Amino acid sequence: MTVSAFLLTAGLVADATGGRLLTGDAARVFDRVTTDSRTMPPALTSPRAPGPLFIALQGPTFDGHDFVTQVIANGAAGVLVSTLPAVSGEAAVILVDDTLEALQRLGHSVRVRSGAQVVAITGSAGKTTTKEATGTFLATKYRVFKNEGNLNNHIGLPLSLLELRHGPEIAVVELGMNHAGEIRTLVQLAAPDVRVWTNVGNAHIGHFGTADAIADAKAEILETATPATRVVANADDALVMRHVRRFRGRTLTFGINPIAARADVEARRIEDRGFDGTVAEVTTPWGPMTLRVPLPGRANLLNVLAAATVALDCGVSIAEIEREAARLQPVDRRGASQRLAGGARLLDDSYNASPAAVTAAVQALMATPCEGRRIVVLGEMLELGDDARAWHEATGRAAADAGVDVLVAVGGAAADGLIDGARTGGLSADQLHRFSTSPLAADAVAAMVRAGDLVLVKGSRGTRTDIIAARLREVA
Repeated sequence: MTVSAFLLTAGLVADATGGRLLTGDAARVFDRVTTDSRTMPPALTSPRAPGPLFIALQGPTFDGHDFVTQVIANGAAGVLVSTLPAVSGEAAVILVDDTLEALQRLGHSVRVRSGAQVVAITGSAGKTTTKEATGTFLATKYRVFKNEGNLNNHIGLPLSLLELRHGPEIAVVELGMNHAGEIRTLVQLAAPDVRVWTNVGNAHIGHFGTADAIADAKAEILETATPATRVVANADDALVMRHVRRFRGRTLTFGINPIAARADVEARRIEDRGFDGTVAEVTTPWGPMTLRVPLPGRANLLNVLAAATVALDCGVSIAEIEREAARLQPVDRRGASQRLAGGARLLDDSYNASPAAVTAAVQALMATPCEGRRIVVLGEMLELGDDARAWHEATGRAAADAGVDVLVAVGGAAADGLIDGARTGGLSADQLHRFSTSPLAADAVAAMVRAGDLVLVKGSRGTRTDIIAARLREVA
């Protein structure tokens, strides 16, 4: 692959965005790009030294143009605006009609110019873990860039693509969505060479109504493909495979229990140790391998299989994948395990939640060796629409049927369904606890935990169950 590093200059930005350079030097170099005025560094030592480019985005509750004068005073090397600033100082001022559209055009332009291969990952769950594992495997052979955190939307992705100017050979990015059409936009920006589709779940089902509608929206990752484009798809997921069968490019599949033909990369003879990880014998077109994955549950084994499929297809050796897989660690708040001072063990999966993800986490909990009780702290799951109460009831019932010892429900009215479902599943009143908010639950949960207990904490971000996990670390 032919890649190149290059400088981001005012002239390049103006050309890529179709903007006009009103003041400043076309050769002025931007060493970073920000949309947040609060991240501006101290004033530059030289008024013509490389410095940040500030892009003034407009949102429903803010307008970055309100801060342009301030960021120029603080040393911005340039500003991308749709309204002229009162003063420009030494900054390069680039005028465009729409700053968000300009950011997206700039990100796409840098992506094309860089020559890097782009691997894009989508799915209802597991995107970040798959991204991290994919990047780790590929980094044994290539210079790799991964987008940070959850910079996976119409603003975060183009900002991430701007980093390709530094010359990585492969970029691994995740594509997020909660409405139809969003993946289509991101695919057009990233123009991915490899598209990874992890699964179709019930996250955001309140915006879509049905799992079929979610699958249709996720399937936008297959659009604008060429015969050279590759897709890596979950052979265990019928909704994924229904769409992938119509894919124009080359398809590679991964799986544990493929629904039709054998998967290209398939795990067999799986030893499931819950939150202590999995061990599996894996067949691949490149030869057999043994994966020892220290990430919780079979869902994460699938994520690692997806990453391994990408890496093998890119020429990474089986030995490198086996070695790096054994070193993987959970992403923060996505299944991280910690022994608490009092002898209990915290399983912090508080980053986000959906009914399918909660059920998978509970299954992993039940497979984890435990000397005490298995306690599940579940926050309300958001964006489930009119059927939210029913989804919570089914999730609570599933937790009780799995055999949890204690269930703590946190959140608004929909979370009552967790209690009702768990009661229907056979849990008694003294096994059930209900709190309206995570701050109210935190001390109570910490007080009930005893040595030997396993405590799973999971919930939607808006429910802030991370507060409970943090409190357990402090006092339990």
